[in-house]
Amino acid sequence: MPRQTLSQRLHEVAEASCRVFIDKGYRRTLVSDVAEELGLSQGAVYGYVESKEALFHLAMVFAISADRIRELSIPVPTPPPGGTLALLQGWAPSSGFPVLATALKRRRPPDVRVELTSVIDERYRLLEDNQRLLSLIERSAQDLPDLSDLYFQHWRRDQISDLALYIRKRVSSGHLRAVPDVPTAARFIVETIAWFAWHRKRDPDSAMISDEDARTTVTALLLAAFVPEAESGSGSSAPLSSRTSKPPKARSGASG
Repeated sequence: MPRQTLSQRLHEVAEASCRVFIDKGYRRTLVSDVAEELGLSQGAVYGYVESKEALFHLAMVFAISADRIRELSIPVPTPPPGGTLALLQGWAPSSGFPVLATALKRRRPPDVRVELTSVIDERYRLLEDNQRLLSLIERSAQDLPDLSDLYFQHWRRDQISDLALYIRKRVSSGHLRAVPDVPTAARFIVETIAWFAWHRKRDPDSAMISDEDARTTVTALLLAAFVPEAESGSGSSAPLSSRTSKPPKARSGASG
């Protein structure tokens, strides 16, 4: 069989494996489930991957970048222990939040509305552009402790911690409204963006909401919630401490 045909079929196997792992999770997924999804025999699938572990690795590679499966040998070998986790750790730096990191280094924003809009947009687009990968990780993490630790305890917790630090810094300087609890406010932003940029796609009642309407509405409402009225009408970076209540002392930690 020509190599080109093998590569095309591997693409189909990878795409089907993503769908099945997202639907069933890692533990419940069998190679036979992917074979059924493709209309192939289980033995035929083993012509493209050596094992269930290889199938999961293939799904992760495909979800990160479909083009990268061209680099894989056929059949895809079983990854060494920790191999798939290392793959995701290698992806993590490219999925960071440089706009937020820059904002944290900035003592005062030239325009807090522009700054916060950029912080929101950076997170929104990352989630919107990586829905398949994040769904695969989140669903499979329920069955794989090492993946759960990486995703929930490190990635998400660190991201929320950084966002909470940003909110605390801008509230303290008077550029954002005082909030009852900073970590909860950070979680509110993260979960609002996650639902509209990602989870909304799996909700049949939200099919009428376009991507553009979702993004612009989320941004507008978050700005209205966090940016004081005096800041909303100007680009001044002058603090509003004298016109806002003193922000309450935030609890330490990033998650509730």
